Amino acid sequence: MNPKHADLAEQFIADGSRTNWHDDTLWFVREKRDKAAHGLPEWEQLREWASQIKNHTLSNLSNYLEQFEEHAKANGIIVHWAADGDEHNQIVHGIIKRHNIRKIVKSKSMLTEECHLNEYLSHQGIEVVDTDLGERIVQFRKEPPSHIVLPAIHLTKKQVSETFHEHLNTEKGNNDPQYLTEAARQHLRDKFIESDLAITGVNFAIAETGGFVVCTNEGNADMGAHTANVHIASMGFEKIIPKAEHLSVFLRLLARSATGQPITTYSSHFHKPRPNQEMHIVIVDNGRSRQLGRADFRNSLKCIRCAACFNTCPVYRRSGGHSYHTAVAGPIGSILNPNLDMKANADLPFASTLCGSCTNVCPVKIDIHEQLWKWRQVIVSEGLVSTGKKAGMKGMAFVFSNPKLYRLAGRMARWTMKIFPFIVSNKLNVWYNQREMPEVPKQSFREWYLENKKK
Repeated sequence: MNPKHADLAEQFIADGSRTNWHDDTLWFVREKRDKAAHGLPEWEQLREWASQIKNHTLSNLSNYLEQFEEHAKANGIIVHWAADGDEHNQIVHGIIKRHNIRKIVKSKSMLTEECHLNEYLSHQGIEVVDTDLGERIVQFRKEPPSHIVLPAIHLTKKQVSETFHEHLNTEKGNNDPQYLTEAARQHLRDKFIESDLAITGVNFAIAETGGFVVCTNEGNADMGAHTANVHIASMGFEKIIPKAEHLSVFLRLLARSATGQPITTYSSHFHKPRPNQEMHIVIVDNGRSRQLGRADFRNSLKCIRCAACFNTCPVYRRSGGHSYHTAVAGPIGSILNPNLDMKANADLPFASTLCGSCTNVCPVKIDIHEQLWKWRQVIVSEGLVSTGKKAGMKGMAFVFSNPKLYRLAGRMARWTMKIFPFIVSNKLNVWYNQREMPEVPKQSFREWYLENKKK
């Protein structure tokens, strides 16, 4: 049986101090995003431009992908097409076998997480070293990343110190971030120098030039790509943009939305392999064509993976990324993943308050909260919710559509909760298990309004 968000979230919030720390830290990042956005008078214009560029690209996707392939090949890049994650992994494995490669480094790539590349290659006896610091930490711990920009945000300094002591033989109990970072730097520097092949993701691919851009804050993508003799870039086909002049719009939005920085520390442009280097790009579908064909959900493919929706979401902040049991968590993951496997991810669109904050901060104006609501309709129509939930919602719909019955039910509920509180304050009520029930109001809002409107 697949794990469900509610059960995994319950495990996360069992540690109350960690839950509060996780919530506060991500809200701090959200506040940095707001300050960065308010510092640009043209912020909303940039969002509108980015949204329109992406809308145009998705409507002409086949033309731009063919244009990109033509120019990339002319630049000396070897282009591959993969229908799904398995084919992507087989293509990468084929390149590794052809070159008899033993040492591989990889920078952050959510697509390779989506395709489970590390796991696939491990089963083939091939080790891949993740070189993003957060990714390396969770790799040591045999955990998936919990956030697409801050992969180890769920861990404390003490937990990182314990992990490094176990795997890097650092001083036990030394939680100093500078000391731990230096230990990771020395460890990873050797991996870069020894590597024969580097795998990177792709943030943006430009149809006009056949080049692509990789954004990092640590320079690890550059280190890998410039020391290895073979460079493989893995790219979801939605990462394409038409022209080089469009790139500045997205680069001004990306880092500000993600971490509140004016710009990513390293925005690395790759146009062709260096002398004696082989460069590949694997363009992956993996359900994206199906999402493109869903009128209500197609614009989720505009996502630039900034994670602004993670940082603002009250559910994500207090339930942790691992509760979403997918490579891409948070609100955007909750509208992307049902497309990949509706049954396995049927719970995710319900892991939301539908407050709309995710939509408000999205730099490319994806209507995330509306798509969450629409996915709920699809999932219910497909019969992928429990019989009890379906019956309960039908009952609520009947009560809400009858004003007299609604008012009567409200009075009865208030009386029952006041006289017999154990009816709701018990372990059978999942809301009670995880929170304190509110004090019973003396009257409904309608009763208060009628009583006070003439005063």
